[in-house]
Amino acid sequence: MIAGCILFVISYGGLFLAIRFFPGLFIEYNGPLFNSDGSRDILFYLHAFIISFALSWFWDRFKGLFKGASIIRGLEFGSVYSIIALLPVMWISYSALDITLPIVLSWFVYGLLQAIIAGIVFAKINP
Repeated sequence: MIAGCILFVISYGGLFLAIRFFPGLFIEYNGPLFNSDGSRDILFYLHAFIISFALSWFWDRFKGLFKGASIIRGLEFGSVYSIIALLPVMWISYSALDITLPIVLSWFVYGLLQAIIAGIVFAKINP
């Protein structure tokens, strides 16, 4: 829950910063591929908690493989998750959906940062 709350706050704040600094990227979200009627907004906001629970299980199962300080362990954890899970999903998303490479790269970076932050939190509270 702690990681979920931290990810929620950082993700929500990061969204505002990203819109401010990369407005052109977010114009694509007005396309027909994305749901913008608000009917599923709660699912979007729950994402931070869903990913934190999944990453928590992954951390608990493999934390012994990550050595060093909390920040190093978090960086390694996030990198491993990104290579194992995010890269294949982003690959198939880009190849199968009508989305641009910048969108896919932004999703990859977003997921990588979430996993690194969660890894640092897990390393501190569940070494």
